[in-house]
Amino acid sequence: MKFVTQIADLQKGFSELNNDRITVGVGTCGLSAGAGLTLKKLQEAGLQIFIDPVGCVGMCYAEPIVMVRQNGVNSIYEKVTEDKVEKLIDAIRNNTICQELFIGHSLEDIDYYKKQRRLLMQNSGIINPLNLNQYIASSGYSGLTNALKMTPQEVIEEVTKSGLRGRGGAGFSTGTKWSLIAPKPGKKYLVCNGDEGDPGAFMNRVTMESDPFRLIEGMTIAAYAIGSQNGIIYTRAEYPLAIETLEKAIVIAQQNGLLGNNIMDVDGFNFDIRIVRGSGAFVCGEETALMSSIMGNRGNPRFKPPYPAEKGIDGCSTNINNVSTLSLVTNILSMTAREFATIGSEKSKGTVLLCLTGKIHRTGVIEVPMGTPLREVIFDIGGGTKGKFKAVQAGGPAGGCISEKEIDIPIDYESFNSVGAMIGSGGLVAINDKTCIVDFAKFFMSFTKSESCGKCTPCREGTTRLHEMLERITKGLGTKKDMELLKTLAVYVRENSLCGLGQAAPNPILSTINKFPEEYLAHIERKECPTKACKNLLHYMILDNCTGCGNCVRHCPVNAISGKLKEKHVINQSLCVRCGACFEACAFEAIERK
Repeated sequence: MKFVTQIADLQKGFSELNNDRITVGVGTCGLSAGAGLTLKKLQEAGLQIFIDPVGCVGMCYAEPIVMVRQNGVNSIYEKVTEDKVEKLIDAIRNNTICQELFIGHSLEDIDYYKKQRRLLMQNSGIINPLNLNQYIASSGYSGLTNALKMTPQEVIEEVTKSGLRGRGGAGFSTGTKWSLIAPKPGKKYLVCNGDEGDPGAFMNRVTMESDPFRLIEGMTIAAYAIGSQNGIIYTRAEYPLAIETLEKAIVIAQQNGLLGNNIMDVDGFNFDIRIVRGSGAFVCGEETALMSSIMGNRGNPRFKPPYPAEKGIDGCSTNINNVSTLSLVTNILSMTAREFATIGSEKSKGTVLLCLTGKIHRTGVIEVPMGTPLREVIFDIGGGTKGKFKAVQAGGPAGGCISEKEIDIPIDYESFNSVGAMIGSGGLVAINDKTCIVDFAKFFMSFTKSESCGKCTPCREGTTRLHEMLERITKGLGTKKDMELLKTLAVYVRENSLCGLGQAAPNPILSTINKFPEEYLAHIERKECPTKACKNLLHYMILDNCTGCGNCVRHCPVNAISGKLKEKHVINQSLCVRCGACFEACAFEAIERK
């Protein structure tokens, strides 16, 4: 048999995972923090311990991360940059712990993980992403093995019973989606949407880089269930490491009879996967635009119906799920639907991957049970915001703002929708009281405006006009009429745009106006930014306690400050560009910003 779960392979996998071993996280986040140099130094140190590159364990704030198993003792180290790795090498040689870098003996020792539940991420940062033996030793391919003992319809019923809902946005039942395409005759496409374009969302990248066989196995199970022989992973060209890892993993799976013809020696079970690179267009996260891009056309959405299950790629029936959805299918078939359904809330089952970004102490990727209170995620896992907590933007540019009053809501589809937000792709951008809510909304509107495909007028023109109004308000040129017009136009764009991008684009505006109206009014009525973030509304004045040291003069980029040495200086308001350089440079608190 070509199938690799032979006893010898399993033993080899267990040996590598349980014996003395040093792992270095070399996902994109780790490499950007210098993990490549850390790995090289460890490899060149001549240590008598197996050194293994692994993916991202989720603690992006602590990269580079090194885990050491020596004489049966596990130790986890954070921020092991090139200049600090020698200290760790010395500790390993002396069989001691490097206390300066040490953060725990296991993930459960670390506050970041204490309220997490790692199903989808159980291998991330633990196994070598391209070591199939290690994946199998961690229960890999048990899901597909179980699926092949069932009929395709039974697999669909199992996924339906699990309560799994699509992790890509709307939360539609995965089993129901599969049941719509399964009876369709002829050629079918199974597409994995790995094109995450939200600012602050990168959980799909982490899965593709850190545990590619989990995704491949999930897609293979889905292909068996719906009767597809043609798999496509669509992701952005800006994910070079994820693409390289997936390409290598696909070849390994093909060589071991886990992709291609007669998979696992099952006659007639044929399925293969290819990767299609997108050009980074946010709109291609929408399924019809994604299919258009796969076919080599401009990524424009189209009207529905027909839905992809009826007419998709090349006119064939097409099923589209995102990375997390298909990867969780692997868990469901491995652990049973009943066990999976015990995790999460009443209507939202299982776990969800979330990205913590923004003004938060512990940024990274986390996995928690559905129904976990948002407060626990922000404060217990994320360590709270840098400065006083103000709000969370949930679901990216298409999502909404969740204020401090709403932070105790559970993380599930219905709860987030009830407060004008959405789980979406899983991005959570936390902001503090120094963040201007109008400027924050303007940032997301700038993004959606530039990412609009331009096909329909409500989105193309509406997002542009909405951004222009926000721009006027942050410059102190807004009126009360603008505020009313913002609401009216936002609702119009939401209700009349062709696809999900335009329909959701006004959400940041509508949610912030509803929850922070006083901040909008301060910009409009008093021409003030309460957070002092909108530089056009700022004024810098030199106070009487100025010592005339001249430090502000030296830092002003436009020579707007004048005065004699040891005498009070003056700012020429007509030249001042309100950059704040003088305010930051003054050591005597002699410059007022208002």
